This record gives sequence, C-alpha cells and structure tokens, in this order.
Amino acid sequence: MAVVIPVIFIVVIVIATIKKVNCYNAFAEGIKSAVSFTISLIPCLAAVFMMCELFEASGLSQTLINVLSPAFKFLGIPEGLAKLILIKPFSGSGSLAYLTEIIDEYGADSYTARCACVCYGSSETVFYISAVYFASVKNKKLAMPIIISLISAFIATVAACALCRIM
Repeated sequence: MAVVIPVIFIVVIVIATIKKVNCYNAFAEGIKSAVSFTISLIPCLAAVFMMCELFEASGLSQTLINVLSPAFKFLGIPEGLAKLILIKPFSGSGSLAYLTEIIDEYGADSYTARCACVCYGSSETVFYISAVYFASVKNKKLAMPIIISLISAFIATVAACALCRIM
C-alpha cells in the first residue's frame, strides 16, 4: 500500500516525458492557480467560521434545539442528537467534538451513540463545502443547492436513526 503514491508519481513522470510535457512548468502552473484559488477562498471561509461562532454564541443554537427536539423525537431521532444535527452543517470539528460528548454521555453501544455515529458519517458540513465550491465558480446562486443539501442531510439523519432502530 505504501508504494501507491510513488508508483503514481513515476507513472505521471513517464507519461509526461513520453508526451514531451515539461513537468516542472506544469507543476508550477498548477501551484499558481491553486494559490489564487486559495486566496479567493479566504473571504468565504471567514464568513462561514464567523457564522458558526455567532450561531453558538448568540444562543440561537440552544433555542433551535429546544424548539426542534419534539419534532426530532416524533421522527425517531433521539433527543440527544439535536445539537449534533444543527452543528454538523456548519462545523465538522464542532460536530466531531459533540459526537465525542454523546458517546461519553450515553455509552458507545447505546442507541443514541449509534445514531450519532451514523448521522455524523452520513452528512457533510454543507456551509463549508458550499463556501469552497462557490468560491471557484462564477454562478453564485447559493440558496437552492444549500437548501437541497440541508434537506438531503436531514433525510439521511432520519433514515440513519430508523436503520439504527432496526439493527
């Protein structure tokens, strides 16, 4: 397994040599475009990180947890997962920290912890990925893709909890 990367590297060099491509110049051009993309990404990422912090610091997250917990319970989502479900679209590291708290509080083999693990793995940090994706495209129509991503993540959460209940 350790030889995969060196083999890929050698194959690329051999193919580039056969096609008479200057590997160094091609690599430098790739780095140049990556640096400009990274610089264009900074404002989007800063906005996402600021939004995450404001969401938690304002108390909005706790208010939403209190309001949505009964609806989540009705859909078969354990009460302890509400914060994880609300944090996951904003922050991968924050949701991982909360996943650890859930496992510590309920135990690794509990229904709630199993649901939390599957829910964590079945969704993505929607706003972070959106910031990265939309920083590189000209079309900045964000609303519909974000709404679809959030709905699909929620459907995945409901399905994950249903599967954990069966298993």
